[in-house]
Amino acid sequence: MSSSVQKYLVNLATYVTIKRGDITKEQVDAIVNAANEQLTVGGGVSGAIHRAAGPKYTEACLKVPEVRRGVRCPTGEARIVTGGQLPAPYVINTVGPVYSSVPNPAELLESCYRSVLQVANEKGLSSVAFPAISCGIFGYPLREAAQVALVSCQKYHGNVKDIRFVLFGSDVFEAWTNCAESLSWKRAE
Repeated sequence: MSSSVQKYLVNLATYVTIKRGDITKEQVDAIVNAANEQLTVGGGVSGAIHRAAGPKYTEACLKVPEVRRGVRCPTGEARIVTGGQLPAPYVINTVGPVYSSVPNPAELLESCYRSVLQVANEKGLSSVAFPAISCGIFGYPLREAAQVALVSCQKYHGNVKDIRFVLFGSDVFEAWTNCAESLSWKRAE
């Protein structure tokens, strides 16, 4: 599944890699979970991360203090916890918007990427792997989500020099690579 890989030099020191694969197997400083506000086991990528990371990760999520009743991580924000049994030592949880239920989904989705990169930067991490946030049951259209994700990474300046998008389906991979090409990103060999 990992035969589809494109790597781009986004600015002087930051690379963005877009690949098909299983995010739970990525060897990076942190992987990103497209979580729910309670940081409990969900479907899709969230369920896969909870299963692969094991009980220490789930316990760490449940120890994140609530900011209001039932909400540990509000939409657009990020929280970092142990990676449990994952190859990545950390998981940065972020909650993307449900596309059809908010008036400003692009603003909230951009906030997810910005918040994750800020948390990673504050922790001194240099590599992060993202899934396609909000593109599963949250219904975000792939082309629009790819644009928000990649432009958010293009705007970023900090410690994280290796940004990866580890995408499960070929349709998602295609949307991300088409977007990178439309941004005229230079391929790195």
